[in-house]
Formats: sequence, C-alpha cells, structure tokens
Amino acid sequence: MLTFLHAADIHLDSPLHNLDLYEGAPVEEFRQATRRAFENLIHLAISEKVAFVLIAGDLYDGDWKDYNTGLYLVSQLTKLRNAGIPVFIVAGNHDAASRITKTLRLPDNVTLFPSDRPYTFRIEKLNIAVHGQSFPNPSVKKDLSNSYPEALKNAFNIGLLHTCATGREGHESYAPCSLDGLRSKGYDYWALGHVHQHEVISKDPFVLFSGNTQGRHIRETGPKGCVLVSVDHDDHPEIEFKPIDVVRWEIIKVDAHGLESGYDIVDSFSHKLEQLLDENQGMPTAVRIIIEGETPAHDDMLSDVERWTNEFRAATLEIGSGKVWVEKTKFNLTDPASDIFPERASGAISELLNLFDELSNDADARRMLASELAEIEKKLPMELKSGSNDMQFDDMDWIGDLLKQAKPMLIKRLLKKGIS
Repeated sequence: MLTFLHAADIHLDSPLHNLDLYEGAPVEEFRQATRRAFENLIHLAISEKVAFVLIAGDLYDGDWKDYNTGLYLVSQLTKLRNAGIPVFIVAGNHDAASRITKTLRLPDNVTLFPSDRPYTFRIEKLNIAVHGQSFPNPSVKKDLSNSYPEALKNAFNIGLLHTCATGREGHESYAPCSLDGLRSKGYDYWALGHVHQHEVISKDPFVLFSGNTQGRHIRETGPKGCVLVSVDHDDHPEIEFKPIDVVRWEIIKVDAHGLESGYDIVDSFSHKLEQLLDENQGMPTAVRIIIEGETPAHDDMLSDVERWTNEFRAATLEIGSGKVWVEKTKFNLTDPASDIFPERASGAISELLNLFDELSNDADARRMLASELAEIEKKLPMELKSGSNDMQFDDMDWIGDLLKQAKPMLIKRLLKKGIS
C-alpha cells in the first residue's frame, strides 16, 4: 500500500476580496490564508508519510513584484525534501505568466515538468510512472494530453495535467481535453488542476480535479483542500478529499416568503448562520447574505438598505463571536402586491410597466440605461460607490436586480398617489 497527495491551484499570496471594507474583519488573517493552507498541505504530506506529492498547476497567482512568494514556496518544499518526499509539478496558466516560476531554483526533491513536450518520470522503487507537461505560456488552447505517451506496462501510471477538461463554468478554456481521450492513454489516475471545485469526473480510471487549496472569494465556497490517494497491492486507487483551508466562503440564502417583518427575516438568517457555524466547526468564515422572496417587509427593507444591512452584520457579530464576517448583503425581494399591477395598469403606468419589461428583457436597452446612469454615478458620494452594496453601473446583472427592486416600489407609490 502506498499513498500520495494530489493538489492544485495553490495561488500563493492571491488576494482575498472585499473583507478590508468592514470594521473588525481579520484582513491579515485572510491575506495569509493561501500560505496557511499550503502549510497544512505540507503538514498533511509529512504526517501521512506519503510517497510523493502531485501539484497540478498554478502554484502562483501570476507575476510578482519581488521574490518573497517564491522564497516562501521554496522554504515549504524544503520541508518535504527533509522528510524524503518528492514533489511533481506542472506549471499552469498563472505560473506561465510569472517570471519567478521561470527563474527561481527549486529544491532537488522537486520535479517541474518541461513545457516543450510531455515527459515521463519513473519512480523505480515504487514502480510509478508520472507523465506531465507544463504550460509554455499563459493561454494554451490545444489539448496537451493528446501528446502524452501511452501507459508504461507493469507500472502504476499517473497523468498530471492542468486543463479545463471539457469546459467548466467560470474557468478559461485552457488545454481542453475529453474523458475518452484521457482514458485512451491507459493511465491508472489522472491528477487534474485548473478547476477550483473538487470534482470526480470518472472512477474507472480515476480522473478528478482536487480543487484549490483555499477559497479566495465568494465564487469559491465550501471546503477546499486536496486528495489523499491510497493504492493497494493490485494497483486499485481509493481517494479521500482532505479539507486544508483555513478560512471559508459561504452563501446564506434566506427565503423571506411569508415573513412579515425585517426582524423576522433577520431571525431566519440567524438560525441558518448557527447551522453553518456547526457545519464548519467554528472555522473563520466570510458570508454573502442573499434575501429573496415575496414579503410585506419589501418596502421597509429596500427603503433603508443601509440600516438592514447593518442589522444582518450585527446578528453576524453576535452569533459568530468574531469568527464570521459579512462579505455582501443582497436584497432580491418582491412586493406581495406586485403581481396585480398589470391588471390594474392603464395609461402612464401601463407605459411604465412596458418600459420596465423592455429594460429587463433587452440587454442593449440595459446597456443604454447603464450609460445614462454613469453620468449620475459621477455625482454620487464615495460611500455609495464602495462597500457591500456599492453601485455597479457597469454590471448588467446588478442593473437587472436594480430594475426588479425598483419596479414594484415605483408602481406601488404611483398607484397610491392615484396616478394611472
């Protein structure tokens, strides 16, 4: 029985977003998160006495102004050398953009695969063959796996590859490949990187993304870590996902349907937050709060977003005991009476409803609206242009949400004034 670790997308010293805007947020703790997670990877490798470590690209987050990030990496990899653990790395798209990656000398236990062609490294005493190729530049559009060699006979074959596979939402289409193409090589295990969500694509053979080691923003929610692989005497691998992140990003959705007041909605959020804290076992967590649904509290909350945003923050501080911070609060509420507007509408209100429908359904119309609003943006105070509910006139999704919120409020007020 032998074990090894499969990790990817370390993104050392990548900035974590938006937390420096809030009073009391542990900015430095979050800034150091990618390093602390990498240290957890090193500790796990040593404590599990693994035979080797695979890193499927993106050690760095692009180019850097100085060598501190690279020197930190060397210091950690040296710990593995001292423990007799080899490391095999392919450079990813972010690494290929970094001059440091190309020039910094790594410890002698580290094999960085070449970028001009695939290479096979044999671990003779373990009867292991690791096949890999680094990115030659930051934007590789061809299928690198096509050129990988066929599996070596009488060996446990591993493919180390940075790729989008057949395409994954939110990730650049770099080094695309197909599952059938990977299977055709006859390897026993494919260690993939680039996609930040842990995903097992195939179990026969194992083809999987380990995911990144530390979430960096709200689009990277949930546990992050690496994969511990155990191979039995018949060369059958078994995998175990190992969380090693040190701070976590989560989204809490609150269904406001049927809740009468803003305080009822805050209470519902509080219950969800308590459950989340139990699941994350007290890990420092940044949350985005999304309040959605039809509620009589619609007018009250949207007419004073700042007040209710801080009500949610206050609840978070009380329940989280200094371990939870609000990244952003989004109000996607609808008015219970909004569905009767079309039936009652006529004249000016009918025209206004048609205008809202046009803006909501026509991307070009929204862009024209954004252009008009940009002039207003120049006159707004700075506090409205930053923070958790900042004005985002260049974001079409934000414009769409704004229209959804404004429509029922505006029509309802006009109806109250007797305008038709």
